[in-house]
Amino acid sequence: MSQVLTHIEAGVLRVVLNRPDKKNALTAAMYEELNEAFDRAAAEPEVRAILFAAEGPAFCAGNDLADFQANPPRGPEAPVMQFIRNLACCQKPMVAAVRGPAVGIGATMLLHCDLVYAADDAVFALPFARLGLCPEAASSLLLPRLAGLQRATEKLLLGEPFGVDEALEMGFVNRLVPPDELLAYALRQAAKLVALPVESVRATRELLRGISGKGTAGKAHEALLARIDEEGAMFERLLAEPSAQAAFAAFLSGQKPGA
Repeated sequence: MSQVLTHIEAGVLRVVLNRPDKKNALTAAMYEELNEAFDRAAAEPEVRAILFAAEGPAFCAGNDLADFQANPPRGPEAPVMQFIRNLACCQKPMVAAVRGPAVGIGATMLLHCDLVYAADDAVFALPFARLGLCPEAASSLLLPRLAGLQRATEKLLLGEPFGVDEALEMGFVNRLVPPDELLAYALRQAAKLVALPVESVRATRELLRGISGKGTAGKAHEALLARIDEEGAMFERLLAEPSAQAAFAAFLSGQKPGA
């Protein structure tokens, strides 16, 4: 069975991570499937919104480190880099329904979503430095904008988990929802987006995000894409360093990197 499930219903493309036995940790193959989902959303006019969700009690444990070592990302054409750019350049509104752990890319991808709803059991972590790496998905740019430089520095350097109350207070999520109501609530919110005039949604997102690259917001989006490339190059370099390899080995052996 596919590890990324997609389904279109009532104008919403559901994209569901389906690797619950591994807490939906992402592999290169899963990134390719996610990129195909973005292609589908762009190609099919009936898709008016995208909803990210996950099977099982975890949203996403980040990258599968064993797969990451076996298939390290190389250059902007790597599936993970294409996924990050697809997030940043998506022309249709994105909603996320998050429960349980959202770690690494499972957390930073949320910075690109238009609406993020979290169950009260959700927990977030950005453990890049502890793994000998650096931020990705433009989180070094977006998180300070959202939460302020001091708090972003704490989250990105120390990598300590934070819960839903703090996530809500810092603007990382829009609303807390009981776990058994989360998916239905997120779908209702996505349906509200579908019901809005397409041009109004597109214009509002353009003013907020500058995805077309035009106007004053477009300059900010160009800076966002440049930061994605900067982070990607630095991430790729650090991935080959002995400190990252040691941290990965410690993690895979059950130890706690950076503890």
